[in-house]
Amino acid sequence: MKAIIKVMKEQVNSFYLIQRLALYDIKSTNKNSYLGLAWELITPAIQLAVYWFVFGYIMKRADVNGVPFFHWLLAGMILWFFVNPALLHGSKSIYTRLRMIAKMSFPTSAIPSYVLLSKLYPHFFLLGIAICIFQLTGSPISIYYLQLPYFLFATVMLVFSINLITSTLSTIIRDVQMIVQSILKMLIYLSPILWISFDSPVFVQTIMKINPLYYLIEGYRAAFFNHNWYFIEQWEYTLYFWTLIFILLWVGSILHLKFRDHLIDYL
Repeated sequence: MKAIIKVMKEQVNSFYLIQRLALYDIKSTNKNSYLGLAWELITPAIQLAVYWFVFGYIMKRADVNGVPFFHWLLAGMILWFFVNPALLHGSKSIYTRLRMIAKMSFPTSAIPSYVLLSKLYPHFFLLGIAICIFQLTGSPISIYYLQLPYFLFATVMLVFSINLITSTLSTIIRDVQMIVQSILKMLIYLSPILWISFDSPVFVQTIMKINPLYYLIEGYRAAFFNHNWYFIEQWEYTLYFWTLIFILLWVGSILHLKFRDHLIDYL
């Protein structure tokens, strides 16, 4: 528990610098392209169009509980467009930036945080665009939108906890980053993003719920369309999710604090 408290204190104390570095990371990533920051929206828009064309148009998916398939797909994809790059870049965040950060008075535990935050800003824009689309096409804002900040916070905690583990391990063993990359390629098909969860047999749904993204994606959709308090009605699943977060954060904090003074030796 002391390890968790120490790591979280470092995030709070370094938040201003984390925020500055996150903005710098976004600008530096797109500085050599003509469209610049617009690519943060163009890339997911192209991917979304391809998935909708394949699964919505060619496969002719019907509405999901009265929700147009495109809306249903968009609600899941906007979360994926944040989680996927945040986990991918977060896993290699320390060993690709440690030499730069070593010159600054900056805790290494905050490196995954600013990488995560740099992926969170585009998510806010995508979330705003999605909400506008829903408003203009028959899915108005309701009181259940109040769940969104909760599920957004839950997503951030999940990504941070995982990145704390993978960023430390990938600095020591580079193969870890390749493993993360491979898992992410499969994860989109193992999460209820492109397929309808309740169409599957009960035992399949139970197995798939081990994946914490299931909880977050269904939570987003509940806030947008289902008009129910998902995290309350599914309180057992909520309890499982936060137990998993605590375990991941505990393991990640201990692992990071144990090795961070020696991480520079692995470069």
